Amino acid sequence: MLPDMVGAVIYVRVSTKEQTENLSLPTQLKACEEYCERQDFKVLARFREERESAKTADRTELQKLLQFCRKNKGAVQFVVVFNLTRFAREKYDHFALRAHLKSLGISLRSATEPIDDTSTGKLMEGVLAAFAQFDNDVRSERTRGGMKAALELGRWTFLAPLGYLNAHRTTGRSLMPDPERAPLVRRAFQDFATGRFTKHEVRKNVNALGLTTRRGKPVPSQTFDAMLRNRAYIAQIDVPDFGISTRGDFEPLISEKVFFRVQGILDGRYEMTSPKQRNDPDFPLRGYARCETCGKPLTASWSKGRSDYYAYYHCRGRCRAVNISKTRLEELFVDELARLQPTPGFMRLVKDRVLSAWRKMQGDAKQCIAEIERRQKAIREKLDRLDQAFLFERSIDIDTYDRHRDKLCEELTLAQLDRHSCELEEMDVEGILAFAERVLPSASNLWVQSSLAQKQRLQQVLFPDGVRFDGKKLVGTGTTLPVFNYLNPISDEKKELVDQTGVEPVTS
Repeated sequence: MLPDMVGAVIYVRVSTKEQTENLSLPTQLKACEEYCERQDFKVLARFREERESAKTADRTELQKLLQFCRKNKGAVQFVVVFNLTRFAREKYDHFALRAHLKSLGISLRSATEPIDDTSTGKLMEGVLAAFAQFDNDVRSERTRGGMKAALELGRWTFLAPLGYLNAHRTTGRSLMPDPERAPLVRRAFQDFATGRFTKHEVRKNVNALGLTTRRGKPVPSQTFDAMLRNRAYIAQIDVPDFGISTRGDFEPLISEKVFFRVQGILDGRYEMTSPKQRNDPDFPLRGYARCETCGKPLTASWSKGRSDYYAYYHCRGRCRAVNISKTRLEELFVDELARLQPTPGFMRLVKDRVLSAWRKMQGDAKQCIAEIERRQKAIREKLDRLDQAFLFERSIDIDTYDRHRDKLCEELTLAQLDRHSCELEEMDVEGILAFAERVLPSASNLWVQSSLAQKQRLQQVLFPDGVRFDGKKLVGTGTTLPVFNYLNPISDEKKELVDQTGVEPVTS
């Protein structure tokens, strides 16, 4: 029979910032408090774990809870959680922690689930723990399926775009206009559609009128660029990952006429009365290639000849070191990309290096597990010596025995969880390398066939420091994508594996 007041500790946990902000912790804590009150449990301590995953043993509050239970053995009879998924999502971790608590004379209780120390309660706990792991394993798959179904029905399942608010289901719509921002978003589209203002001018204007992000900051250029391209403003939902393109269940903020006029200006199909900006599809290297003489980014423009217009890249201001046709400079750039094409020897070396790194990770994991197993063995040996001292040698009293045994059992439990977290997930490294082998050699063709935005991203990836032109040839392309520099530290005896030409451009 239990005494009048039974000691309990409460453990609540959330794993994401969003859960923290939507008061999940207070909700869990209140339910646990009410459960303890109904059961006449005296709450001795409360442990609140914020933004820590149930998959890891590094949870600081969990470790504090185990220490508290050990130091207050006998005073604590129950650990109360909101539900078993808040305790551990891995079945292995759940039962390891459960066994350790049991060794301290402590039972686990859920404020929302029927578990106890009866045979039925134990069965229910095992089933719930297994389902917690199952839920964790299929959560992303289930979420993806539900999201796709909602998208097919025209529901917007993401954070509302700027100018909209996520609507409650009872409204019958997934988005509704934001009364503060929607008029300014319309103003931005309408002003840019006139062709009289640059993106920078329009963004600066609507920011001055009060357009802000959800955090109350002025809208940055990247967000503004994405806004002008977002088809959600004409109530169109496009999610290529799901193969979905459908009409949304919400009202458009922008008319299709204005929206597609904006797209035409962005794509360069309509002329603007203001000077063209750097993001001109006719000149993908403008602002990216630099003049070797003055160091400034090249600009570009169309020049009228006797019978036609001709496109040129040229230097800015007083410097006249560079004036080259668009066709010639881009040919030189494509040639430079072609020279990056990895040779078979290089790809073999990359595969060897990656496989070597993967095997090292596997070796490190085995070493980590071996170290933990040595630690576990040492702890078990201490437990054996402790048993020997108490049971056979009678050299320590029962209080000393209990105190040391509980501490060692806690260390053993944490070591078991550490061992579980050291195990590597299975990964198809060979398949990943086969994919890379097909993609890496096609940089030049990929650039030629890409859109302006894709060209610019590819340029930054392959030549993060940009390129320079001295009037005759490109220079300074030695700093390339890290994978192409992978051979720099290779010792002389390994150089015969790779033909250096074709891996990195030969520079003067």
